[in-house]
Amino acid sequence: MDATPTAIQRLADDRVRIDWSDGARREYTARALREACPCATCREKRSAPPPPPTQLTVLSTAEARPLTIAAMRPVGAYAYNIAFSDGHDSGLFTLERLRDLGEAV
Repeated sequence: MDATPTAIQRLADDRVRIDWSDGARREYTARALREACPCATCREKRSAPPPPPTQLTVLSTAEARPLTIAAMRPVGAYAYNIAFSDGHDSGLFTLERLRDLGEAV
């Protein structure tokens, strides 16, 4: 992949915009990024069978609050680590993955 981020801007607590070196501009919501987290735990949860409809999910205090992007930090020249307000911070989003996610603006 040749495109790299040239600017990252927080638009709101739950939304960022990335300008790419090829001229593309994409916006990302915290929810969409969290649901696309590539870490092993999240991949396992996504591939697990759904719980029975009668099972109630208990949320932690952090999970009950609106989801926000707490931090983004580069990892080398190939990825970003994104920390979310629910405490999850183990996913490494490669530049290729980030380029494919989000909405074109």
